Amino acid sequence: MSPAWLTVSEGPAPLILSMPHTGTELADIAPKLVSTWIGRKDADWWIERLYDFGRTLGATIVRTSLSRTVIDVNRDPSGVSLYPGQATTELCPTTTFDGEPLYKPGQGPNDAEIADRRARFYDPYHKALGDQIARLRAKHASVVLYDCHSIRSVVPRLFEGELPNFNIGTNSGKSCDAALETAVAGACAKSAYSHVVNGRFKGGYITRHYGRPAENVHAVQMELACRGYLKECNGPVNEKDWPVPYDAEFAAPMRAALSGVLNACLAFATQTRP
Repeated sequence: MSPAWLTVSEGPAPLILSMPHTGTELADIAPKLVSTWIGRKDADWWIERLYDFGRTLGATIVRTSLSRTVIDVNRDPSGVSLYPGQATTELCPTTTFDGEPLYKPGQGPNDAEIADRRARFYDPYHKALGDQIARLRAKHASVVLYDCHSIRSVVPRLFEGELPNFNIGTNSGKSCDAALETAVAGACAKSAYSHVVNGRFKGGYITRHYGRPAENVHAVQMELACRGYLKECNGPVNEKDWPVPYDAEFAAPMRAALSGVLNACLAFATQTRP
């Protein structure tokens, strides 16, 4: 039985949607934080609602309801940076994307606390992903693991200028077959939105660790700029204006584009090219 914070919705199709950063629950760390808002600030807001149509496609969904501030299940557990030389956050983040401290002075996690959070939260998430990959590989020749993400369109500490709408990451082509990368980029190109392949975001730990094309497990990370599905205001945000509410009508064009992307993934996995 899965813990309350972990949702595993099994589907029959050879497609898994991983949602590692949509959570906002702070477990037992809230009293240590500067504020509960800052502890939730960098969530991938409303991604679980944006992709809820995935169930109708038969996709499996693995999601944590815990905030990435508790522990970031998309980081290398060894602490090795995914982007050497560039600003990023840790396994148990101590700053926001904007560089603000998350914890009150002296309240940040020590090594023992990090190890405890890894055992309680990180390891079960990855066991769930591994179990679902194994389940689907027993039924299908190929499986696509699609890692769902979003980020504010402008975050100067992390990247220059405004991020493209679709940021496709395949670990520079190592985490999936070239045909899948081409299919996903092609689906994005058919939309009204901008896209880039292996730009600032090349895929996090989940994409890099589980993407094993030689074993017919193909992983893709999709980092969406928030403005594509939210009425986002560029620039610094505060507690009064972030997050903005989810607007289904505003998000509808992006959902349609993402439907094309996920169908391209399914077509690849079933060896019927889109």
